[in-house]
Amino acid sequence: MPTLSNDYYEFFGLARKLNVDQAELQKRFYELSRQWHPDRFSRKSAAEQAQALEATAILNDGYRTLRNPVRRAEYLLKEEGFPIGEQRSKDVPAELLEEVFELNMMLEELKEGDDSARSQLEAAQQNFIGLRDSVDSELEKLFNKYDASEPRSETAKQALHEIRGVLNRRRYIENLLRDVDRAIHPAGAQTEPVEDRL
Repeated sequence: MPTLSNDYYEFFGLARKLNVDQAELQKRFYELSRQWHPDRFSRKSAAEQAQALEATAILNDGYRTLRNPVRRAEYLLKEEGFPIGEQRSKDVPAELLEEVFELNMMLEELKEGDDSARSQLEAAQQNFIGLRDSVDSELEKLFNKYDASEPRSETAKQALHEIRGVLNRRRYIENLLRDVDRAIHPAGAQTEPVEDRL
């Protein structure tokens, strides 16, 4: 039995790049799904059945990760020794300090029954969506910088370091968007889908 790689890029036979051809990824997913489908191993040994289940788990987790640009970047960062830490609420990116202060005031006003805060929160939500879009454009450029560099070179390491900082800022903006959405729609109905796209 061949040994399975837990490295998603290796498992899918893809180059370790941050830009992934989505059609190629999907094609490989379907090919590997057929190859490792547990039904094909129903009459094989217990070890082969277990390996098919393991391969299916790697395949599904890998596909979910690699098809999503933000998750793909977080995965590659972790694999290359640049893990993304949990964003702590006190770690406000400097350029967002004023927006966070104003948002907290609006949230407090809304709690106190000031309905005019709702329209201000909706405007803040649009502002945060714009900030996220800007961050996504910055990430796109950094993905290209990483992909154009030699693997594990100083340029690649610098790009990963920059990507980690931008991803942390993006995560903070996503948290702000969730806070605003919960305040505007307290029943829990999210209007802005939280999808990691670039």
